[in-house]
Amino acid sequence: MRTKWHMQLLIYIVIILGALAFLFPFIYMIMTTFVKGAYSLPRPSEVFSVTPNLDNYQIVWSKNNFARFFLNSTLVTIVAMTGSLFLGCLTAYGFARFHFPGKEFLFRTFLLTMMIPGVINIIPQFLIIKSLGLVNTYWGLWLIYIGGGVVGSTFFLRGFFQSIPKEYEESVLIDGGGNWRIFWNIYLPQSLPAIGTLAVLSFQGTWEEYFTALVIIKDEALRTLPIALLMFNDKYATNYGWVFAASVIALIPTVTLYMIFQKRFVQGGFNEGGVKG
Repeated sequence: MRTKWHMQLLIYIVIILGALAFLFPFIYMIMTTFVKGAYSLPRPSEVFSVTPNLDNYQIVWSKNNFARFFLNSTLVTIVAMTGSLFLGCLTAYGFARFHFPGKEFLFRTFLLTMMIPGVINIIPQFLIIKSLGLVNTYWGLWLIYIGGGVVGSTFFLRGFFQSIPKEYEESVLIDGGGNWRIFWNIYLPQSLPAIGTLAVLSFQGTWEEYFTALVIIKDEALRTLPIALLMFNDKYATNYGWVFAASVIALIPTVTLYMIFQKRFVQGGFNEGGVKG
């Protein structure tokens, strides 16, 4: 009994030390945002003795059009996330419930595109966007973001839709409903945990995307937040208080979305007991 108690204590100590090791850089970053004129990384003793203030946050929000870039990213991300989720749900529903020639070949082609690094795709993507006259427009960005997001959403949701018992569809069919009503009233409500998970992943991926936005968007007024973050890295000196303050502000939407959808993350047994055996 005594040995068991010692083992549990040792496990708790290891867990706490591991948590502190992961949290320390994040806490250090937040505390550095309170340091004024931090043109070199301050020592821990300086960081943890500073008085919390919002001076660097106020400067960052009004500097380098940061607020404008923040709003640009918000618009781009919300539209891209909504479009990729909606089209991904429709595509996954088609792959899960309909039978058509070449279905498995087409789905495997979808999976193949997920294995190609995004950097390799940037040249053909840019040429296509240029031929459509969508360079330096959000429509060009949305076309790339939504197109790429649909593939991942389809792969994730197809298996989820296939796990929903077909018996659920009988009540809708008896009432004279069609495939659209089955999709809207059965599959979407039953898939809210998966959709909530995808919403967080899609938002984070689009919100933090830098390379494609840099290539497609040329006008500075249209640029997104990741590009604005790099503008705080000066050529000769970097104010780490500003850089970290800008990074913390950029984290707020992702953390907020995670807190909203955390209770809807994928859980097993969501439809157990829904159909009588």
